[in-house]
Amino acid sequence: MPTFTALTTLRGKDAAENLGLAMEGLQPEPTGIGVFEVEDGSGLWEVGGYFTEPPDETSLLLLSTALDAKPFVISQLPETDWVAHVRRELAPVRAGRFFVYGSHDAENVPPDTEPLLIEAAMAFGTGHHGTTLGCLRALDRLDNSGFSGKNVADIGCGTAVLAMAAARIWKNPVLASDIDEVAVDVANSNIKANELTGQVVCVEAAGFDHPILRAAAPFDLVFANILKGPLVALAPDMAINIAPGGHAILSGILNEQADGVIDVYVQSGFNLDHREEIVDWTTLTLSRNG
Repeated sequence: MPTFTALTTLRGKDAAENLGLAMEGLQPEPTGIGVFEVEDGSGLWEVGGYFTEPPDETSLLLLSTALDAKPFVISQLPETDWVAHVRRELAPVRAGRFFVYGSHDAENVPPDTEPLLIEAAMAFGTGHHGTTLGCLRALDRLDNSGFSGKNVADIGCGTAVLAMAAARIWKNPVLASDIDEVAVDVANSNIKANELTGQVVCVEAAGFDHPILRAAAPFDLVFANILKGPLVALAPDMAINIAPGGHAILSGILNEQADGVIDVYVQSGFNLDHREEIVDWTTLTLSRNG
């Protein structure tokens, strides 16, 4: 079945959300609508619709004009078996001692690695993105420095690849959380596939707001691979929930945003231990003041 996309950009969250709502009344009806902030500091928002038949160009032009958006760009996507495509294109990733792979590469796992299985259909968080890769490298570096995590949490865990990596090398229970119910289901599937059920426990929560997380705090290591805004908002809770001398590994930060995030965390009682840039993304390793 062919898929058509209609994409535009405009300024302001309210205007973007209003445009997204207005697109729900289009005929033919879109099968999905997305509204996203363009994270380049421009203040622009992207609004897109997905269709199984060609969208009405006149209606889209009227909507974009009414809300001062750029004219929609309409494209037809080729018919693709995306899971098969990902399996062909998604090569395994080596990050320090960690080897992140899909089941189609199970025979290629090197013997000297810590393997982490993430199915190709759940590709976000496989280690190919600079943020996940940076966090895995930071974990490997922290362990090599002599640190051993005894009480670890992964906040905004996605696929739970970071929680599973910590559980692989330290054999201690690890808590993971995500605000999205689907992400929690994905995480639990990966935890089961990696035979880490019971060692990694994933709950649905915003930040540390869950009885299991509150009871386990303070942590000696917390991962948070999310975005700049949530990371900044999370800084006071990080200071409360990380023990003195404990560590935070943060990512989801564009390179130009890193100094601002560091400043907020320094003000919250953290020191910068290491920063690494991978393409457009920065990963920070911080320690909480004793």
